[in-house]
Amino acid sequence: MPVSPSVVLHDVSLTWPDGTVALDHLSTAFGRGRTGLVGRNGAGKSTLVRLVTGELAPTTGTVTTTGPVDHLPQRVHGAAPRLPSGTCPPAGREARPTTPDTVADLLGVGPQVRALRAVLGGDATPAQFEAVGDDWDVEERAGAALASLDLGAGAALGSDDLDRPAHTLSGGQSVLVAVAGIRLRGRPIAFLDEPTDNLDRRARAALLDLVDSWRGTLVVVSHDRELLEHVDEVVELRDGSATVFGGTYSAFEEHLAVQQAAVAREVRVAEQRHRAEKRQRVEAETTIARRARAGAAAASSMPKILANERRKQAEATAGRLRSGSASSEAAALAAAREAGRRLRTDDEISLDLPDPGVPATRRIATIVVRGRATVVQGPERVAVVGDNGVGKSTLLDQLVGLSGARTHPLPDTTARAHTGHVGYLPQRKDTLDDDVSVLENVRRAAPAVAPAGLRNRLARFLVRGDTVERPVGTLSGGERFRVALAGLVLADPPPQLLVLDEPMNDLDLTSVDQLVAALRAYRGALVVVSHDEGFLERVGIDVRIELA
Repeated sequence: MPVSPSVVLHDVSLTWPDGTVALDHLSTAFGRGRTGLVGRNGAGKSTLVRLVTGELAPTTGTVTTTGPVDHLPQRVHGAAPRLPSGTCPPAGREARPTTPDTVADLLGVGPQVRALRAVLGGDATPAQFEAVGDDWDVEERAGAALASLDLGAGAALGSDDLDRPAHTLSGGQSVLVAVAGIRLRGRPIAFLDEPTDNLDRRARAALLDLVDSWRGTLVVVSHDRELLEHVDEVVELRDGSATVFGGTYSAFEEHLAVQQAAVAREVRVAEQRHRAEKRQRVEAETTIARRARAGAAAASSMPKILANERRKQAEATAGRLRSGSASSEAAALAAAREAGRRLRTDDEISLDLPDPGVPATRRIATIVVRGRATVVQGPERVAVVGDNGVGKSTLLDQLVGLSGARTHPLPDTTARAHTGHVGYLPQRKDTLDDDVSVLENVRRAAPAVAPAGLRNRLARFLVRGDTVERPVGTLSGGERFRVALAGLVLADPPPQLLVLDEPMNDLDLTSVDQLVAALRAYRGALVVVSHDEGFLERVGIDVRIELA
């Protein structure tokens, strides 16, 4: 017997309060097993997930599930609050993002832990008992879940760390702890939104093992090719509709390549037919004109009544010829357009980083690791690598002059920029103000550029139309990245040093290619943190600094 799907979206539409359509009459389903949810940045993947988890309510249509749903958000440190299934945010607005305060909150058991401690401390109110429920061993189970994690860099966690501030963990450690929380809660349906972002190789291997052994319904939203080879089914969101393919992502790509090659041939044939029909119509018009001239010459030497009869016959013949030619051309044009609609021609970001004119002899920055200094000079490209939790992001914070956000575990390690023109793209994209519009965020980097000019330039980053006026907090991860990147590119004066922390996070594969090309052409200095060796190789790294 066929197995009923675990999640069903039927004729679902979602319109933001400003009138922007996020999803339009979408129908799809997710069954038991592992599904990869893919699509270009801004296709609506994260929005779909938030509809399934109940954080958003559809404008029209229905979302049904066979059980409780758990969710690893795209931005763990800025995750939207989890609302009970079937509820929605206050009318006219999204759920506001919240930041987990402690490791217990990151695990998703913070309220239970605090209520349990309150009861044990003498606060035996009904509200505290209700918060604990039947979970009286929550601290022991949470500690065991933390102890099972391989966080690297000697960063073992246990029950004593439940009160540890969440922001002291690296991005990769935060993801692993949050996934451990999903396992701890054991709900039958789980959605993981870009779970491999920020993970080092060891952590990625652990996550892949977890995906392979997952029981129940698991949907992973990802651009990660390696992760998508561990799924049983692929669902692609594109142009408001969903395509389901049984198999891994590489099999889906092969299927799509064969399909698109056939469509491309169909387009060529249809266009050739249209051109042929157009030529035939021109030839028909030429024939009609020639016959009309010959008929007019002959009519001058025949009786008027006969000439009129001949003229009527000629007009009727010309009308049939003209109508038939026009009809054939119109049909050929319609066929060409229909075939063209099925041919994928995706927009791409247009990314040209400005030339800051950095001379080769200019000292741009100094990075000291365990007493060993590296001087970044001229347009050098430096990669900072190492396991999760060794302090890579903290080192970048120091380099750009930030302090107090995280603690640094390495002794004798400092970083300082020697230029004031620094562009910083942090791992969590928290340089953006979620409460103000895209346009206002970018204007802060380029105050001298008129709004109309900024709109034109934002369009090159595929940020167009009403999206420019939307609050940044309503954007997808890929859209946020493009806005943050636009702020760097449009900065005046242009940055002499670009500092990028895991820049591939949230980007679709085509946009990654554009970013690589822009960084290779950039003539300023670059310091980048990435776990992706292929990306570093393509960028052309001159110096590697390894933290351990």
